Amino acid sequence: MLDLSTTYLGLKLKNPLAASSGPLCKDVGNILKLEDSGVSAVVLHSLFEEQINLESNELDRYLSFQTESYAESLSYFPDMTGYNVGPEGYVEHVRKAKEAVDIPIVGSLNGVSTGGWIKYAKMIEEAGADALELNIYYLPTNAELTGAQVEKMYCDLVSHVKASVKIPVAVKLGPYFSAIPNMARQLDQAGADALVLFNRFYQPDFDLENLEVVPNLVLSNSHELLLRLHWVALLYGSIQADLAITGGVHTAEDVVKSMMAGARVAMMTSALLRHGSDYVETLQTNLVEWMMDHEYESIQQMQGSMSARSVAEPAAFERANYMKVLSSYALKTAAR
Repeated sequence: MLDLSTTYLGLKLKNPLAASSGPLCKDVGNILKLEDSGVSAVVLHSLFEEQINLESNELDRYLSFQTESYAESLSYFPDMTGYNVGPEGYVEHVRKAKEAVDIPIVGSLNGVSTGGWIKYAKMIEEAGADALELNIYYLPTNAELTGAQVEKMYCDLVSHVKASVKIPVAVKLGPYFSAIPNMARQLDQAGADALVLFNRFYQPDFDLENLEVVPNLVLSNSHELLLRLHWVALLYGSIQADLAITGGVHTAEDVVKSMMAGARVAMMTSALLRHGSDYVETLQTNLVEWMMDHEYESIQQMQGSMSARSVAEPAAFERANYMKVLSSYALKTAAR
């Protein structure tokens, strides 16, 4: 009998297939469908810092200040009032989701400052969430702000939230740090129970006809998984926090690669939006078939089996593989 179970954030999961934070998680009916299809855990859509900022009107004025001089720049800033759907409603959604399903429910807070996070982290915990994910989305634009200051902002936020709740706390972060292993260690020391790699930063586009900045949402593909595999494989075994992969998980093979790199769970949103909630059943069937064909008895057996922990000098290993990739392209070109 194959054992698909894994552990994440101290939670026993029936398999490593989790739904990451996304629009499907806004509806309890969809969460029920995800559970029925085989998802082992759900990360709810994020409650944004702007939604819990008591001075949101002041924030709106700050964002719009002096943009009248350049009409084109106005479209950079959305109407903040459209986001203020009410944090109390989010907490109630957590409560309803927990009542509806048996799988773990992970709340999500999106922002960068401590602000009202502490208060609502506690409220999300009290509503029954099994864990909390800090979806830290911050792109520094101030040239005076150093990388060390940004890192400290992240770590201070994690330590403050951890001190306020008893449930496990995961940190979802982007790949734009100059020294990711050190940043991972700092977050680990700040108390993070898991790191989720990586956040996808959506870049707006320019509409040249209407001179507007427009949203540009592109679903992920399996190629995006490579960056995640790279860093999870390098971090595995070097920190105590669990590792999770999100972004680029679309096939059973993607799940296997995630596990072999060292992840505890493989999270997905784009695949579910593209194929529907029932797609999890297909993924699980294909995962079982792959494990049987390759004689794996459990998920734990493969976790970390292709990580870099056995490499004496990871930096030299990285350089060697970089050269190997370039050489392989040259060889292919010469053979044509």
